[in-house]
Amino acid sequence: MKIYNFLTWKTLLYILLTLYAIITLIPFLWALSASFKPLSEIVSGEPNFVPKNFTLDNYKQIFFQEPLFLRWVFNSVVIAISVTVLNLLFNSMAGYALARLNFTGKRFWFFLILTVLAVPAQITLIPTFLILKALGWLNSYQGMIVPSMVNATFIFMMRQFFVNFPKELEEAAQLDGLKTWGIFQHIVLPLAKPALAAQAVFVFMGNWNNFLLPLVILFDPEMFTLPLGLNTFKGQFISYWNYIMAASMVFTLPALAIYAFFNRYFIESVTFTGGKG
Repeated sequence: MKIYNFLTWKTLLYILLTLYAIITLIPFLWALSASFKPLSEIVSGEPNFVPKNFTLDNYKQIFFQEPLFLRWVFNSVVIAISVTVLNLLFNSMAGYALARLNFTGKRFWFFLILTVLAVPAQITLIPTFLILKALGWLNSYQGMIVPSMVNATFIFMMRQFFVNFPKELEEAAQLDGLKTWGIFQHIVLPLAKPALAAQAVFVFMGNWNNFLLPLVILFDPEMFTLPLGLNTFKGQFISYWNYIMAASMVFTLPALAIYAFFNRYFIESVTFTGGKG
């Protein structure tokens, strides 16, 4: 009887998950289909998933006729990769320091980071703008990268990972003559790949999809990122949904590639934030 009940609940769970997956995929499949349709077919209101008038003109338009599209792709790639690499370095260093090192004000800095977690990012938007304006960093790569190169959430997550990291490995490395930086570089980081992979996925996705910060500090179309550039296809009287859908598909590919690349490590990192305080 227990086995029967277990199989029943398991079957229901799979049915629910399948329905959820279908509901989630339908908008993406429609967007993919719409990227191969002319504008007239999209605005006709017919909910067809197979294009009646299949065309590659939308992709030709954004790649060859829109002069700034490839520049927007380049800007997004540079900013997202730079921010991701800097976050992996600085968040890991800060998390390791909070977990392993003893220094004056350690508890203060830890609770300050916890406090920052409770502050919505929108509240810091105006101060960030004013600081960047004073530094002359508006409409620049450094203006997009520097404010995002550390993240309190991932400092806390890395701290939780390092709290549970086996001290025996570090003690053995100390006996072999490694100093703190050597232990961190050669022992800790290589074994922290699951945590770093999870962080890389979240940080890259967050910055790749970021719309609000570029909207505030970027005003030159040549400096636009992809989310901001896509918004230019929407006009006051007409929106070119065929170009928006095609550009959105291109916009989605790097995020899918990043997730596919880090997927194995990402799954391993599901429980890396739990543990001792």
